[in-house]
Formats: sequence, structure tokens, C-alpha cells
Amino acid sequence: MHADKLRALFIEFFKTRGHKEIPSASLIPENDPTVLFTTAGMHPLVPYLMGYQKHPMGKRLVNCQKCIRTQDIDEVGDESHTTFFEMLGNWSLGDYFKEEAIDMSWEFLTGGKWLGLDKNRIAVSVFKGDKDAPFDGDSKKIWLSRGLKENRIVALPKDKNWWGPAGAAGPCGPDTEMFFYVGEHVLPPEDSNPETDEKNWLEIWNDVFMEYNKTGDGSFVPLSQKNVDTGLGLERVACILQGKKDIYKIELFSPIIAKIEELSLKSYDDTRYVKSFRVIADHIRAAVFILGDNRAIVPSNVDQGYVLRRYIRRIIRHGRLLGIENKFCSFLAETVINVMKDPWRELENNRLFILSELAAEEDRFGKTINQGLKEFEKMMNGYEKAYQATGKKVGHIPGKHAFRLYDTYGFPFEMTEELAKERGLEVDAAGFRKCYEEHQEKSRLGAEKKFKSGLEDSSEKVVRLHTVTHLLHKALRIVLGDHVQQRGSNITAERLRFDFSHSDKMTEDELKKAEDIVNEAIKKSYDIKCEEMTPEQAKKSGAIGLFDDKYGDTVTVYSIGDFSKEICTGPHVKNTSELGRFKILKEQSSSSGIRRIRAVIEDS
Repeated sequence: MHADKLRALFIEFFKTRGHKEIPSASLIPENDPTVLFTTAGMHPLVPYLMGYQKHPMGKRLVNCQKCIRTQDIDEVGDESHTTFFEMLGNWSLGDYFKEEAIDMSWEFLTGGKWLGLDKNRIAVSVFKGDKDAPFDGDSKKIWLSRGLKENRIVALPKDKNWWGPAGAAGPCGPDTEMFFYVGEHVLPPEDSNPETDEKNWLEIWNDVFMEYNKTGDGSFVPLSQKNVDTGLGLERVACILQGKKDIYKIELFSPIIAKIEELSLKSYDDTRYVKSFRVIADHIRAAVFILGDNRAIVPSNVDQGYVLRRYIRRIIRHGRLLGIENKFCSFLAETVINVMKDPWRELENNRLFILSELAAEEDRFGKTINQGLKEFEKMMNGYEKAYQATGKKVGHIPGKHAFRLYDTYGFPFEMTEELAKERGLEVDAAGFRKCYEEHQEKSRLGAEKKFKSGLEDSSEKVVRLHTVTHLLHKALRIVLGDHVQQRGSNITAERLRFDFSHSDKMTEDELKKAEDIVNEAIKKSYDIKCEEMTPEQAKKSGAIGLFDDKYGDTVTVYSIGDFSKEICTGPHVKNTSELGRFKILKEQSSSSGIRRIRAVIEDS
């Protein structure tokens, strides 16, 4: 079964069980500063999972969500890990819970009309329990009653069987995970399970029972609305259904692998090169989807742009390891677009943008490598001078020196190793890793400080700032023109960041006009009204929205008096008089054709 059929079959199964299909959200989270990318299908649904408002499509939902998880980047290279993937998911927003969720998962996996997987090759795990939440005995009882054997059910701790929140805070809970046996035996040995024989069990589906909200102080508070959030990895399950052990041999990857073989004159089956093939194949898909998402992210040195740049530069580095010296990213991107354009039309729509940005970054990295080579030679000359002065020859390159080349000049560690080897030197890899890990820890702490709160905590300040983005959006359209469209926002309790389409730097006069318009709307004490309607009705009513494939059959429209009407999810304040005085702090470029405003609300 190919991935396209699996994707369609999953949606069909849950539609027949009362679920409404919703479109994939953007890879760039809206109004949530706690993560850089959408990591799961539940991420865009946080306001509904928290019970702040009802979803316009109902309590049962299903979709295929494009996701990126950068924490898996170092795992790429084995047979199953990818950083970009498609997540099939179904949700219950305060409707069914554990028993019905498990029953549907079991039926879809093993039912003859559906996937028909061998029940004897399936095992599950449940949450073991800890100080925050008890052992999930209910799930175990349900699995046993459905015929799963005791030896195929394992209880694991929070790091294995707890999902969420997607960011620093938000809805989360225990989960039960489903695994398929991929070992060498026809049937798994009696003592084999995901705990005792982890390498032979591939995780394929995860049912999360969202019973808790993790607050900003790290405590877990029971949710008033219990939800179900599930995720089935499209690529992994397609791999199983096609009888393959290597995810990179399914039809979503094989054309990319073939193109790399053509460009490198190397074979994927050569174990010396297999890791580089897999890294390139995964990363080019991720880069293409980020660039094609909404043309809002380009390679840069911060946030999503930095991750994108890292993807592209790793592609080029591993291309060099395969012997590819010429520019090649655009050729691979063309292959990705051709493979994925049917289910993901935005890739075809943004083809030229994707190809041009990849080519530009490849040019920039070529200059980076040249600068790194110069710095490497300077380092070698320094060692030689030290030898002449002291008579003590350098036997290896210290890790901190290799890390400086990497951190300051973007020079890949593997290239430092390769050049050092040519001169009979070794590089202190352990020392490099230590410097790298210290750098990562500092970055992590900085990110936690930067992203210490998000929309899902629904604090009063966050709700006020989220509401004022509607006024700012309208004000910018009045001052600059109707071409202005929101291209993303990032909200913390301290400030808002609003990205919008506009090519020129705003003048002081334009900024003052926009600020005054917002404050005038606040003074008028407009009531804020929420309505549900079809996208077509929303468009005819004058609501602001991009009206692309992101909307389902029903949308939520928020009206702020007669001033603003916009498609959005909540929560919002009830009246603009609650907002205080609006002040723009800064206006700057975000990326090509995208401007960014940072602003605050001051209590009046």
C-alpha cells in the first residue's frame, strides 16, 4: 500500500466514525512562541483542547498534518528517523475517551477492510505512573479485553509514555503507544516486547489521553475537558505495509535517493555512504516544505530561518562527503516537489521561490566554506610557528579550535577532520562535542527564557495582546493598503511580534498613524463577537483571511465592532476597553517582502 492510499484510507476510516476532516495547519505555528515548528497535529488545536472555545467542525476531527521535529536531527541516518514527516491524526474534543479511541486504533490497524496487520506482531505500552499522574491501568485493561496478550503490554515511564505539551506549557497526558514487530522472526519471541527488545519494535501509532494542563511553574492540573489526540506516522506505516525495513526505500523517498545516486555516482546500498544519503533525503524534504509553506521563512541566523539554514548546509556537507562538488540542491528540490505536489499543492505554487532560495543559500555556503578553509590554514600556520618557537609539535587539533571553526565560520566538523587527516593530525572529537553540548545548553536556556509563555497558557496579558493583533492588522491595511496580510505572529506575556506582507520600510508617520488608529479603536470600547460560518460566507462578509487550503468547511470569525472582522481561533477579550494603550516599539524587515512589528500594551 502506497502512502497516498494509506493517507486516504485513514481519513475515510475516521470519517465513517463521525470525524470531520480538517486541513493541515502551517509548519510555522500561529500565535505560539514556545516552539519554532508545528511538531504534531494537536499543536494548532490547543485552544480547542483547552476548552476555551468549540471547534467549528465539531468534537471529532481527523487530518494529515505536516510536521517537523528538530530534536530528531541527530537520529537521522538510521532506517526509521526523519525530521520532516506526515502525521495522520484523529481527535476527540471532550467526546469519546480511552476505550473508544483504543478500539478505533485496533480496528484500523488489524481490520481486514483496513490495514489488516497481523495482531500477533503488535505490542503496546502504557504509562507507568509517577508523582504527577497514576499508572494507566484503564488502558491496560482495555487492551487485555481486546485480546492482546499480557507479555505484549509494557508499562513505561514518562519519558516514554507521556506526550506533551507541544511547547513549555499546555495540554498533555499519558499515552498508549502501538508497535509493530520488525525483527527477523516471523512472529516475535514470547519474551520480546518494546521494553526488552526495543530495536525490533517500531512505534507506529500513539493515542494520547489529554487529561492535564502543564502550567508555567511545571505543575500538572487536571483539564476540565478530557481529550484524545492520536498520531500515526505515515512514512513508518507505509514502510511496514510495503514489507520494507528501511523507510528510505518507500516511494516518497526512493526518487530522491535515485537522484542522489545519479548526482554522486555512489550507491545507496554502499554502507559507507548510507548515512549521508539519508541525511540529504530527509533534510531536502524538510527544507522544501519550510520554504514552500507560506514563503515567510528564508535561511537566516535566527529562529526558523536558522534551522532552515542548518538543514541546507548539512545537505551540502553530506553532498561533499559523497563527492558532489557542484551545486545540486535545486535538482533534489525539483524531485521532492514532483513527488509531493499532489497532496501538498503549495509546493508547486511556490516552486520558483523554493528553488531560488536554495540556490542562493548554496552560493552563500560556498563562500563560508572558502572562509573556513582560510581560517583552517591560519590555524595550521599558528601551530607551525609554535613548533618553531618551542620545538613541540602539535599532535592533534584541540576540540575548542575545531568548534571555533564550526561556530564562528560555519565550517563543518567533518571537513576539519578530513583536512587534519591529510596532514597526519587527529581532531579531539570529545573536546569538540563538549564545546558543542555546552553551546546547545546555553541556547536551550536562552530559548526557555525567550519562550517562557505562549498563547496556550491563556494568561490575561497574552489574550489582550492576541486580541490587539486584530486591530493592528486592520490599521496596517488602512495605512498601507489592502495588500497587507498577516504572515505570522509570536506572542508572549511581555510583547507581541506581528509579521505582515509589505515590501518597504514603514515611515515614522505611517507607524504613528497605525498606532493612533489602534488606540482610537481601543477607546471606542468595541464589543467582540464570535460567529461560525463557511469560508465562503466569511469571505462575503468581509472577514480577513488568506482563504487557501488551510480552512475546513466551517471557520470561526471574530468581529471587533464594525472595525475589524477576521478568521481566527481564540481566546480574545470581550471588549476593547480591556486592552490598555497600544505602543509600537520597532518595525523592521523579517524576510524578503515581509515586515515585522514589535509592540506592547501599556496599562492606562
